[in-house]
Amino acid sequence: MNWDRIESHHYHKEPTEYIYAPQIFDLKDYDRLYENQSDLEHQLWKDFDKDYRIGFELKEDFIDLDFNKQVMCLWFFKERNDKTISSVSLAGKSLKYLPNTFLITTSKDITFVPKSKRYIRNPLLQLDMSLQTYKDIVQKVQK
Repeated sequence: MNWDRIESHHYHKEPTEYIYAPQIFDLKDYDRLYENQSDLEHQLWKDFDKDYRIGFELKEDFIDLDFNKQVMCLWFFKERNDKTISSVSLAGKSLKYLPNTFLITTSKDITFVPKSKRYIRNPLLQLDMSLQTYKDIVQKVQK
């Protein structure tokens, strides 16, 4: 994955430790995956799986999140037609729900907060990040 693009300003300690990183994944590649999000058997997704070797699941909405994971690694796939202004609450901190943005944390205190009329779906990818990978990223960006 493009974890090397995560910089120190993406790392935050309050109200809980987290990484909030927009655009660390190439926009052109993100757009191709976005266009094929309804078909995870598409060759682009197979290539993504082969290239990055990280498990993932497309979630239709935040209510579908798997909170049994040690690390919550979320990649927002906000619909292009969704003009609503929504956010994600992380331990009470409001973070914008923007396309091609990653939220990575060990906190499970994550909820979706629509600020205006709720859109029909709020898709995201939940990636299987190991705790060690998370710790390695945090150590790198704290330097």
